[in-house]
Amino acid sequence: MGAGEGEGAISAVTAARARALAIPAAVWVAAIVGVSIAVRAALGGRMAAPWIMVDEIVYSELAKNVAAHGQFLVRGVPSNGYGFVYPLLIAPAWRLFGSIPAAYTAAKTINAVLMSLTAVPAYLLARRVLQARLALFAAALSVLVPSMLYTGMLMTENAFYPLFVLAAYLLVRMLERPTALLQVALLAVCGIAFECRAQAVALFPALACAPFLLALVERQGLRTAPRRFAVLYGIIVGGAALAVLGTAARGRSPLTLLGAYRAAASSTYTVSGVSRFFLYHLAELDLYLGILPFAALAALWLAPRQSSAAGRAFAVASLSVSVWLLAEVSAFASASYVNRIEERNMFYLAPFALIAVLALAEEGLVTRARRPLLLAAGVAGVLPFFIPYTRFITTSAVSDTFALLPWWWAQDHLIHLPQVRYAALGVSLAAAALFLALPRRYALVLPALVALYFLGTTFVVENGRHGIHKATLGSLYAGIQSPHPDWIDRTVGRNASVAVLWTGTMPSPYPVWENEFFNRSVRTVYDVDGAQRPDPLPETNVSREPDGELASGGRPVIASYVLASGTTEIAGTRIAQDRGVGVDLYRVDGPIVILSHVTGLYQDTWSGQTGRTVTYQRVECTGGRVEVKLQGDAQLFPTPQTVVATEVGAVVGRTTIPVNGPKWLTVPLHPAANGRCVVEFTVGRTRVPARVERGSVDTRALGAHFLTFDYLP
Repeated sequence: MGAGEGEGAISAVTAARARALAIPAAVWVAAIVGVSIAVRAALGGRMAAPWIMVDEIVYSELAKNVAAHGQFLVRGVPSNGYGFVYPLLIAPAWRLFGSIPAAYTAAKTINAVLMSLTAVPAYLLARRVLQARLALFAAALSVLVPSMLYTGMLMTENAFYPLFVLAAYLLVRMLERPTALLQVALLAVCGIAFECRAQAVALFPALACAPFLLALVERQGLRTAPRRFAVLYGIIVGGAALAVLGTAARGRSPLTLLGAYRAAASSTYTVSGVSRFFLYHLAELDLYLGILPFAALAALWLAPRQSSAAGRAFAVASLSVSVWLLAEVSAFASASYVNRIEERNMFYLAPFALIAVLALAEEGLVTRARRPLLLAAGVAGVLPFFIPYTRFITTSAVSDTFALLPWWWAQDHLIHLPQVRYAALGVSLAAAALFLALPRRYALVLPALVALYFLGTTFVVENGRHGIHKATLGSLYAGIQSPHPDWIDRTVGRNASVAVLWTGTMPSPYPVWENEFFNRSVRTVYDVDGAQRPDPLPETNVSREPDGELASGGRPVIASYVLASGTTEIAGTRIAQDRGVGVDLYRVDGPIVILSHVTGLYQDTWSGQTGRTVTYQRVECTGGRVEVKLQGDAQLFPTPQTVVATEVGAVVGRTTIPVNGPKWLTVPLHPAANGRCVVEFTVGRTRVPARVERGSVDTRALGAHFLTFDYLP
């Protein structure tokens, strides 16, 4: 290339850069949002079905009923314990589309729009302390975090993330300039965030503490805070008093304001337990961010006075919000019924750290003093060592703790699980060393590395062996194996009424959840004889009368259609079935009568719940036969298994189950005087998986799989 050609190329690059700089920032932010929406909608399309249970069912039910009736109902029961913001936002999907698969796709697209809009307040927040081009980088990074994958799930995170970042922006603005309008606007946004997700309650003490922290940083008297922020404190105190008095006047506890999250406030917490989980969550947040942003934010917190006025407000706001949110999340996670790292409850803090790491490229925010930088890098580099990886790298991490999934991948392919802690420490210390050693003129290399880390983590979380794509496919497969997930609606119509019977013999709760989600016609779930409940959602308790008829409150239960386990035969006409899952759809058009019932099986079709015996009973029995599909397990039983069928002690059938593959056993039925047929199937032997299979924790004594029971007249 000649000199003239080189100069021309440089001129072209300069001209292109000038044109890019001439484009208004609003256009760039809109472009970031648009690209994010397109990418997230495409990734959301890979989510085959709801899988975070029962949360996704709850929010879909609320949205569906808001769209249809304008009421917040779950299975026809008023449910005001959940925030109304998110169901309202996704309700148009159910209003516009009659087909649930189409409505599901639309709801995930709404999620993509909502969560991608986080780039707007993230840009505004970054502009308080960064120049425009770096603020645009911060906006892009804010919608590149791995947790953006929640756009494929019907979860409140989608609406809460942009609201949280907007509240953070308004808090910084208010600390800079505490006008009455900004104080009211901030509290209004926090109120909306609370109605989206009760977790936002942590914002209110954070708002109250921030002005006092700012006074300390700026070496002002603490008495100045109440005067400068009188509107803020007045509304917080007055609102809290009104809320307490209002609930007391209705004879309720103030804890009812937390709605469905009240159980978290009713749990027993210990200082040691909360402190331990605070350390875990702080360390996991460091790991989630890729070490570098956490180090930059820690350096800012260690030397806030060296920043500009806007920088001090940013430092104080980020510290107060982070501490209170982490404390809240840590307390919740330390409860015995949770006991895991709840990354999805704290990833909202990411924009603070991403802005801090970008601020390394310019003056005025993060200190250049060696001592705070060394301390910040040391803390960031060492913290991941304190995560108990052997305890938390488990199935719950797939939905709640994305930063652990790359290390799960490493454990599968490169190292052993006990070595993960030391590998994470080595990587973290290397990142901390880079943070210290890299000259400031190359500071933009750090956020670029963070972006690559986010992309890599996102790929593993979405597409890995333990990723969410496989989780959602597994959830759908466990609940529906019909070619069309809305197979019930296609059979009976969307305006029909289908009742689901939960008798304890349903293979798993997933056929209830997934069919309920994908079919508008599924309306009521009946819990028969206090069987094991599939979920904590509202159910109608019914009892089975001696003649097999179901009754509730002394009255027969009437239904048009019934969905039941394949091992529970219903009086009526079987019009469709999902053989893969083991559920049948009946037309009843009258009282629900259970003709046959099987006891002694676990939900996964293994015998052993009542020893070696499985009992088949049928009412209104006039004879005929019952055909049973049996199957063994080669790992548990390396030799054939025998099954003997008896009626009133007399042997009426016998078979041998091969090591591999199914076997059918057909048994004649002989009615007793009361019109019932009862057959007992006794397996030859049982084994406990935990005793014979390496790595198994299943302590049940199992015999054989009883897959289906088909009555043959």
